[in-house]
Amino acid sequence: MSEGIRVAAAEDIDEGTALKVDAEVAGTADDIAVFHSDDGSFYALNDTCTHEEASLSEGWIEDGEVECPIHSARFCLRTGEALCLPALVNAKAHRVEVRSGEVYLYPGETPD
Repeated sequence: MSEGIRVAAAEDIDEGTALKVDAEVAGTADDIAVFHSDDGSFYALNDTCTHEEASLSEGWIEDGEVECPIHSARFCLRTGEALCLPALVNAKAHRVEVRSGEVYLYPGETPD
């Protein structure tokens, strides 16, 4: 297990918003969106919607889900599960941890 990548101070990502981590920083094929859910929790999914080219970090976050800003596909923030059409493929979820007020991303590691 890696030490993770520090992406931001927790207070710098407002509830109901997301921060996009560039693929080059994450060491992944896709950018990763780190979401601060309206319940105060942090989650991370691959940023590109699995239905079509759209940035999930620009979507709407509510009740543990993110809605794609283009065609309204919804994904579970915790698991990446595609919750409705037009998305048929789940989004890749990544582990996130908050330590001492700092948000750390673990690209490729499955959330607990």
